Amino acid sequence: MKPKIFIDGEHGTTGLQIRTRMAGRADVELLSIPEAERRNAAMREDFLNSADIAILCLPDDASKEAVAMTAANNNVRIIDTSTAYRVHPDWAYGFAEMDKVQGEKIRAARYVANPGCYPTGAIGLVRPLRMAGILPESYMITVNAVSGYTGGGKQMIAQIEDATNPEHIDAPHFLYGLSLKHKHVPEMKIHGMLERSPIFSPSVGKFPQGMIVQVPLFIDHLLDGANLESVHKALADHYAGQDIVEVVPLEVSAKLPRVNAVELAGKDTMKLFVFGAPDGEQLNLVALLDNLGKGASGAAVQNMDLMLSA
Repeated sequence: MKPKIFIDGEHGTTGLQIRTRMAGRADVELLSIPEAERRNAAMREDFLNSADIAILCLPDDASKEAVAMTAANNNVRIIDTSTAYRVHPDWAYGFAEMDKVQGEKIRAARYVANPGCYPTGAIGLVRPLRMAGILPESYMITVNAVSGYTGGGKQMIAQIEDATNPEHIDAPHFLYGLSLKHKHVPEMKIHGMLERSPIFSPSVGKFPQGMIVQVPLFIDHLLDGANLESVHKALADHYAGQDIVEVVPLEVSAKLPRVNAVELAGKDTMKLFVFGAPDGEQLNLVALLDNLGKGASGAAVQNMDLMLSA
């Protein structure tokens, strides 16, 4: 019998992208609630409890409600794409490449919290250096990032694409999260193995999908005599043997005139770069991904496949 998959919130941006990635798959049965009935609580609860894996593409409160609806049914496993459980100790964090055992944790878990898009890039850069003993736990990290506007969901998509929208956004690029209390900061701190919350400065560009995350570092604030080469090696060693995260060779990075934010749009992979200042004093670590790929829907499907392989 094929495993049954229910996407709760399938008509939203992340849910639609998950459905696209699963179109034509013959190894699973997709359960689908009609859009007109998406607010029918009884029908939704029935679909949730009929699934082998439910993928929640919902706001935090609605995700918590869905989890409560399935709490007594141990046959249902959950992948939640909201921020509700990303630092919860009973939930596996759904970034399989984060360390060598994370894939097994996801495979065995009943509850998996899908990472945020920005944290996927930031943690992907920072955690390997923490594990390698190069980056001090107390380092005062800053994270600067730009995302495609689809990361803001249907509301932001309408604001940018519809010029008649009363809240139309015409700016080609804008900052937000100016209070420095962005919802992604806790997972960056916890899963980045940091003592202090990073200063996070997110922004949105006028392109649908794509993302650049930057973590600048002072070399003399690192440990163990670190330099450009040793930082790059730590990242390359960490991600060796898998095909989702690519660490771009130094000789390639050194020749790049620019990094294109939309290079990986529509893909579920991530590229990491290490750039160094000519004076050898500073580094800029860069992650390139699709905010709806490895940063959301692609990661959810990857986690689903791991869970199905248990």
